[in-house]
Amino acid sequence: QVQLVESGGGLVQAGDSLRLSCVASGRSTSTYTTGWFRQAPGKEREFVAAVGWTTDYSDSVKGRFTISRDNAKNTMYLQMNSLNTEDTAVYYCACSTRMLYSSSLYYSDAQYHYWGQGTQVTVSS
Repeated sequence: QVQLVESGGGLVQAGDSLRLSCVASGRSTSTYTTGWFRQAPGKEREFVAAVGWTTDYSDSVKGRFTISRDNAKNTMYLQMNSLNTEDTAVYYCACSTRMLYSSSLYYSDAQYHYWGQGTQVTVSS
């Protein structure tokens, strides 16, 4: 079992930056693919970024967000720069139970078996 706890969300203005953290416990996630998803009000949960065999990003955040992982701390990060109002959502970290070797699998939330409780990010104009 893996437990995930996110932190770092908050209320910021457009153009600001935030860094989200996701601490994993229960076992090391270094051999798994882990990622970030988000869900805006009234919308379905969507893929943001993932890290494992490689890294990948959704087109909407590519060039602005950076995903990273510190395996020694069993912690994953999401550095979010140039935030805009469309980034407002609850952000969830997720962990698969294997390393996903095809980045096309990253986008499916069905590939992730463990989820955090979410952290709210609100970007005001």
